[in-house]
Amino acid sequence: MTIWIFQRLLQAAFVALAMAVLLFLGLHLIGSPIETLLPPEATYEERLRLIGDLGLDQPLPVQFFMFLKGMMQGNLGVSYVFKEPAVALILSRLPATLELAMFAVLLSLVVGIPLGLIAGRRPQGFAAQAIMTGSILGFSLPIFWVGILLIMVFSVMLGWLPSSGRGETVMFLGVGWSFLTWDGLRHMILPAFSLSLFNISMVTRLTESGVREAMSSEYVKFARAKGLTPRRIMTVHVFKNVMIPVVTVVGLDIGSTIAFSVVTETIFAWPGMGKIIIDSIAALDRPVIVAYLMLVVLMFVMINLVVDILYRILDPRIRLQGE
Repeated sequence: MTIWIFQRLLQAAFVALAMAVLLFLGLHLIGSPIETLLPPEATYEERLRLIGDLGLDQPLPVQFFMFLKGMMQGNLGVSYVFKEPAVALILSRLPATLELAMFAVLLSLVVGIPLGLIAGRRPQGFAAQAIMTGSILGFSLPIFWVGILLIMVFSVMLGWLPSSGRGETVMFLGVGWSFLTWDGLRHMILPAFSLSLFNISMVTRLTESGVREAMSSEYVKFARAKGLTPRRIMTVHVFKNVMIPVVTVVGLDIGSTIAFSVVTETIFAWPGMGKIIIDSIAALDRPVIVAYLMLVVLMFVMINLVVDILYRILDPRIRLQGE
């Protein structure tokens, strides 16, 4: 197991290096930030001075070497717009985005798994048909439209929940968290549900298909023959096998939920990384864009590693094949 984890860490390092190369080349192909940082009436001398200050006058291999050196040291430069270290700027907004994404993933599990179990046990029933039809809607509806609709219904018409902001926060481990206060939780409900709707539908369908497959398997038939109750068969024998694909997909979705929470944060004015990355893309603020994307890449790599470990724990056959 230790050797396998070491091999996966080496693979993760190669993936991060490959993404760093692609990211560096991609940012240099989309244009120069000089045009957005200087006014049109700027003189030629001012342009040359800014190019030198940003290190853009160096050859591309030198710039890439400096980029890798800074990345190894955790220094990806200073934001052109915010005048702060890019990594520190992204990390200051990370708790809000991470909190929203984790709440959305938890919501998708809490809602999706029970719905999938209900639909899988009696696939021909009315409840199952209604659940599966609702899951299709969850896949089809765009996030921005769902967010606007939630604000119109629950904030404007009913006035039950706030439509923007993060609400009251409490400091824990030096970071402010919203989920520790009732006001913060009220502010999280609408954006978290909007962000989790697609994942709820996916978890529901994965669980439903897994339950239907497991209920017709030999080990379930043997458990019935032994006289086990339907509840014990479902919780002990079926549920563990159903969770294998769910854990894999949901684990990978944690990274994608964090990466694609930009739209939800913009609609609900959630003070996470979304607003910063949108402003940075508009201004070609390369250090902030690089810090954000590299952070997302590292999250995906680490989440993949954790998911692989959990997969081997849940499925003994994979452990035997690896050995």
